Amino acid sequence: LAELKGIAKVVSTVPKNVKFVRKAERILQGRADMVFESNQLDWGMAETLAYGSLLEEGYNVRISGQDVERGTFSHRHAILRDEITEERINLLNTNTNNKGQMTIYNSLLSEYGVLGFDYGYAMANPKTLTIWEAQFGDFSNGAQIMFDQYISAAEDKWKLQNGIVVLLPHGYEGQGSEHSSARIERYLQLCAIDNMTVANCTTPANFYHLLRRQMKREYRKPLIVFTPKSLLRHPKAVNTIEELATGEFQEVIDDTLNPIGITKLVFCMGKFYYDLLAEREELQREDIALVRIEQLFPLHLEKIQKVIDRYPNVTEYIWAQEEPRNMGAWSFMLQRFELVKLNVRSRKYYAVPAAGSSTRFKKRHRAVIDSVFNNE
Repeated sequence: LAELKGIAKVVSTVPKNVKFVRKAERILQGRADMVFESNQLDWGMAETLAYGSLLEEGYNVRISGQDVERGTFSHRHAILRDEITEERINLLNTNTNNKGQMTIYNSLLSEYGVLGFDYGYAMANPKTLTIWEAQFGDFSNGAQIMFDQYISAAEDKWKLQNGIVVLLPHGYEGQGSEHSSARIERYLQLCAIDNMTVANCTTPANFYHLLRRQMKREYRKPLIVFTPKSLLRHPKAVNTIEELATGEFQEVIDDTLNPIGITKLVFCMGKFYYDLLAEREELQREDIALVRIEQLFPLHLEKIQKVIDRYPNVTEYIWAQEEPRNMGAWSFMLQRFELVKLNVRSRKYYAVPAAGSSTRFKKRHRAVIDSVFNNE
């Protein structure tokens, strides 16, 4: 806890003889308030502390991608500029307790080239947390060859382990066909014999623990993470600093309702969980439990079975997703989830991930939520 607070102090303090613009100073003040006043840490702060803690432990951190220095959705702000000298400053590297170094680069718009380079970088530097982030997860299709030929297959083909991390913003917020889906189904189709890890976290703390686990393991596997957009500032997607200082990554997160009164058990993932939670609170329904699958592959069936066993009166088990039925994780769950019979609640079959019309998007999204609660 003391170490995390020390890192938080570093990334919320203007260095001596440096002048940041006023907006940057407000960002730093916001970081300080999160840790030392409200103790409600958002996604960006948890991510920063994950990197900072690894740097203190002797690991290097390297991030590249489109607009990664600021973060596409303005949550990272890893690089700040001195207003006078125009020097680029990464506050994480000013920590005197560091044994490692962080490098972060806004890269050119060639996903294929950049991800290929970083895959090689991760191969040569297994002690570096090497991350490539797509501006939107949809854009990773420009690097599809890298996923098919190397990231998913290299260990089986050539016995080469690699710890590359790929962050793919994913979530249906009405931004259209090219800015909604990271094509979860494509990565899950590539999964077999523990070749990589695929995750979709719902809390900053779980993302923090996932990033740290990637380096603390005694082996290396590629990690694909479907990261949020709206959850970066969602009032319920927050954690205390104590939840970062203790605990571990949770592959499955159970509900907190009284299990005796539950008749419908809904499995879901990512941002859609919060949409369903808001609807449940609006309807004041206490007969529906929402269970989050945070790690899709490897799917931790033993932990899921323990969750199922807690609910003795369930009459229906559901997989709920915001993606169309021919996309998302439904086909994967249909193949791998053999514990109980799952029914699906999703959009219909579509040729595109999301509608171009915001009106049509809202109508389709609402229909999926209604189907979860109305037994349709």
